[in-house]
Parts: sequence; C-alpha cells; structure tokens
Amino acid sequence: MGAAIGKAESPKKAWIPETKLEAKMVEAMQRRAAKGNSLRSFNTVILKFPKIDGCLRKCKTIFEQFDEDSNGAIDHEELRHCFDKLEISFTEEDVDDLFEACDINDDKGVEFKEFIVLLCLVCLLKDDPAALHTKSGMQMPHLETTFQTVADAFVFLDKNKDGYVSKTEMVDAINETTSGEKSSGLIAMKRFEEMDWDKNGMVNFKEFLFAFTRWVGIDDMEDEEEEENKSEDTEE
Repeated sequence: MGAAIGKAESPKKAWIPETKLEAKMVEAMQRRAAKGNSLRSFNTVILKFPKIDGCLRKCKTIFEQFDEDSNGAIDHEELRHCFDKLEISFTEEDVDDLFEACDINDDKGVEFKEFIVLLCLVCLLKDDPAALHTKSGMQMPHLETTFQTVADAFVFLDKNKDGYVSKTEMVDAINETTSGEKSSGLIAMKRFEEMDWDKNGMVNFKEFLFAFTRWVGIDDMEDEEEEENKSEDTEE
C-alpha cells in the first residue's frame, strides 16, 4: 500500500519559501544535510521519544523565566527581553518573524509548546547555538543535543535534501521503519497530515517541529497540568 501511495504522487517540484524565515530554515536544514546524518531509520528517533520528551519538559523552567507576567504566554515585548538576556543578535525583523511564525493560534502570545519550537529554531539558526546555554544560565547541556536530534530526524525524512518533506518522502521513511507492513502507507499519510498544517502538500521544518512535540508527548504534559489545576480548584 505504501508503495502504491508513493507512486501515485506526482514528482516533487521545487518549492519556493514563502517567508524569509522559512528560507533561512531551508538553508539551515540543507547545511545540516550536507554534514551527513547517522540516522538509518525513523525508528531510531522513535526509540528516543521518552528521553526527548523529558528534556523538552525541562524547558518549562526557561519558559517561566521569560514569562514575566506569569500569564502562560510570552508576548512580543517579553520575547524581546528574552533575546536581550540571551544576547541573541537577531534583527528586529527576525524577532518579529519568529514571533509570528510560532504564535500559531494568533493570540499575540507564545505559549509553552510554541516556545519549544521557537527555542529550537533559534538554536539551529544561530551561528553559535552553544552560547544559548552559557549566556542564559539555562544549565541544560542536553537541550542543544535534543534539538540536533530533532533536526536530524527531519533531514532523514527529507530524502532529496531540498529543505521540505513531501508525502512520497514520508511514505518512504515509514516503509523503511515498518519493514513493509501493509499499514505503513496509512501510517505515513496520517503522520504527514499531522505535519502539513496548511495542507499545501509540503512540510517545512517549523511544521515538523509542532507535530514532533505532539508525537513525543508535550500535549500530554499540558493535559496533566490542566487536570492538576482542576483538582486544586475542586479542593479549594
């Protein structure tokens, strides 16, 4: 089934980035691909989900540090302060683009899951990502490694290394992971639909990041916090 779906798709066309930020993401992924990738199957990444989830959850402390008014979201001004504290030399336009790209529900605030995506983009787009840890006092040496693993997963899916993942590429990757199981095509299509938010048939790195946080369990973390808050309200 997977092979049939893959063949049914028309040849992958050259995709033009819609924003400057997207163009930078494409360049970053292509540079990473040029360095080589040790991943041999997507299953390698799946096995790391618990460890990746644990590391990303620790970003909550960083998020709370920059959520100055403690309202559960980082607004545009707080993000500027965040960049100042991290001594990140992005232009005002870059900061605006990152905020707009990560504020997916357009509520003028970057919530925790969106903040994880933003941190990963900053880490991978920055000239010296290791400086994020030393200058921010994050004290999370595994964070950069985690973001690099996520980037490697995207590079693995992007078979032709153009900075995007197509349906055919997703099918090929899942087929490799599931060893030709009959359900592999359906699994691939479901995963692709979860990534392709704008339904344009191509997935960029930002879209992949948002889907990835769901796959490793960050949504479950938010559900757990909601349940805890409900319990506290009931007790009061």
